[in-house]
Amino acid sequence: MILDSDVFSIGRFTRTHGIHGEIEVHFNDDVFDRGEADYVFLKIDGLYVPFFLEDYRFKGSESALFTLDGIDSDTAARELVGHTVYYPLDARPAEDEATISSLRAFTGFRLLLIDRQALAETAEEGDETSENGVPTLELGTVKHVETATANTLLTVEVEGGEDVLLPLHDDFVVDYDLRERYLVLDVPEGLIDLND
Repeated sequence: MILDSDVFSIGRFTRTHGIHGEIEVHFNDDVFDRGEADYVFLKIDGLYVPFFLEDYRFKGSESALFTLDGIDSDTAARELVGHTVYYPLDARPAEDEATISSLRAFTGFRLLLIDRQALAETAEEGDETSENGVPTLELGTVKHVETATANTLLTVEVEGGEDVLLPLHDDFVVDYDLRERYLVLDVPEGLIDLND
């Protein structure tokens, strides 16, 4: 059985194209073009179901048209519209392990913030830091990365389902891990409070 930790989101099916079952995917990672897997997963009724790619072609820098095995009509393709598209983590190319191809790749990552209070206490007491080098607090999950504006913005879904907007700047990024799917930021104090 495929677990959430075995896959990562690469986009969403947005609409059908033509009458032969092609379906448009708006992607945040083009790993399907570089990776080893010739299939993607959709989460249907709580289970990850594989769909094999017969063919695909790029429609722009953020979208492609997929032809999936067994989906050969507009009616069948319509049932998949709105589903998130997942790719197997273990099929990701080795060169992707250390780098990201686009800031949109952070979609679905857990967002961790530096815990300044714990950091100050640790410095005072001379204690060791946490596993990743600094104490952190989990804010939520990155729901969307907006790159069309002058400043890149993260939409983060926090506990309770509310959305928080945060700017993403190189100076704020402390660490990230593509395999564990987390992003650690050190944002200026009070920046999160602007969302209240």
